[in-house]
Amino acid sequence: MNASVKAISYYLPENYITNKDLCSIFPDMEEADIFKKTGVKKRHITTEGVVGSDLAFFAAEKLFQEHTIDRTTIDFLIFCTEGLDYKGPATACTLQHRLSLPIHCGAIDLPLGCTGFTYCLSVAKALIESKQASNVLVLTSDIPSTVIHPDDADLRIIFGDAGAATLVTASEEGTTNVGNFSFGTDGSGAENLIVRRSGTRNAANADWFKEHEAVGGMKYGRMEMNALEIFTFALRVVPPMIEDILKKNNLEKNDIDLFVFHQANGFLLSVLRRKLKIEEEKFFTFMEEVGNTVSATIPIALYEAIKIGKAKKGDKILLAAFGIGYSWSGTVVTL
Repeated sequence: MNASVKAISYYLPENYITNKDLCSIFPDMEEADIFKKTGVKKRHITTEGVVGSDLAFFAAEKLFQEHTIDRTTIDFLIFCTEGLDYKGPATACTLQHRLSLPIHCGAIDLPLGCTGFTYCLSVAKALIESKQASNVLVLTSDIPSTVIHPDDADLRIIFGDAGAATLVTASEEGTTNVGNFSFGTDGSGAENLIVRRSGTRNAANADWFKEHEAVGGMKYGRMEMNALEIFTFALRVVPPMIEDILKKNNLEKNDIDLFVFHQANGFLLSVLRRKLKIEEEKFFTFMEEVGNTVSATIPIALYEAIKIGKAKKGDKILLAAFGIGYSWSGTVVTL
């Protein structure tokens, strides 16, 4: 059996913040400068009490309705987020029940950020090719707004909240719909993009909540990013990753119909495209209206590329993700 990306849907919170809104909060900023720096004009923001699993639930329900998918056929659920509901039980288990998926359905959490979608895709492929599952529901959802300090302009201009749902199914023998993967990890860079006081190591305490009392206590932790180091990391690892993806799939760059990268930052993506000598018409971006939605960026971009006809049946699409961890991974999918 081979694995195929069957359908994608996504969900955005109703609330959003525009560059104009941000300029009213940070008077030293200009709307045009924000867009030039990030490629973002608007980012959707969740409301109090609506967390990552909620956005994933809404995305999954939209997937079932939009693509007329029978939920009783789902035999495995993978939930990817950096904001799990609990340390236990697995949020995937609660989502299985909430979505009324069959009780014979496997369910696991995969707590990974920027590379979450491609990692989930690799796990779904492994489950299908080993004949352990036939229909894998991949939910990727993150709410970075909840861990960004209100005064941190550099992060607020980039990130948005969203949930995405992707159905990966068994396809006919002899087809290669989800190709071979390239992976990479360099944990030495973990401190350069981190959510502090968000887990069991150096957990949030009374002093932390008191320090951040004026902004609600930062109860989920606080994201910190060394933008220059992240930028340098991406320029260092992405080009060789692209070469490795092509090599592992016996392809040349000209064989690729469309490149869809993790939508990290508009300026960074532009630099990477030029560095890799990828034609502009073959390089798809979709973050102007949503921002960097962490694990949901690639499925959202892929959905939009298919919607407008930029990605068509039979096209070979190279997916490449990179970011927090440091972590990177990618593959080639054929629609």
